[in-house]
Amino acid sequence: MKVTFKGDPRELEGVQPQVGEKLPHFELKNLDNVVINNDTLKGSKAIISVFPDINTRVCDLQTRHFFQVAGQIPDVKILNVSNNTQDQLRDWCATAGVDAEMLSDTGLSFAKAFGLYIPEMNILARSIFVVDEEGKIIHSEIVPEIAQEPDYQKALDAAK
Repeated sequence: MKVTFKGDPRELEGVQPQVGEKLPHFELKNLDNVVINNDTLKGSKAIISVFPDINTRVCDLQTRHFFQVAGQIPDVKILNVSNNTQDQLRDWCATAGVDAEMLSDTGLSFAKAFGLYIPEMNILARSIFVVDEEGKIIHSEIVPEIAQEPDYQKALDAAK
């Protein structure tokens, strides 16, 4: 699959999961070094917000947006994933005044399991996945132009 970055095509490595499929297995640590994985999500819906670099404008907007709406959608977990380091994510949260579930994928296991790694740029493609209580993907968006924001409303509608 290809996406663009400011109009230039970029190739994603691997195969992307589709709506109706089970969420690929993943295991990442949050900022408290607690392991978050598929089992953590069982029993509740979840929005997985994936972004390239927290220290850029659009990634900042995306993460803040989901943080702001998190309290408005009860029983939905929101996970934020990038290959930023835990320290970078922690520093951003402190500066932004945001207490969100941030997951660091520096080892790229999540990126490769979800087919979101862009080797040429060493980042993850901007995307949103919504999963149901059984871990099945009910909404997926891989943003075609990674410098643009995702369709928040479609993801939120799927999570309700």
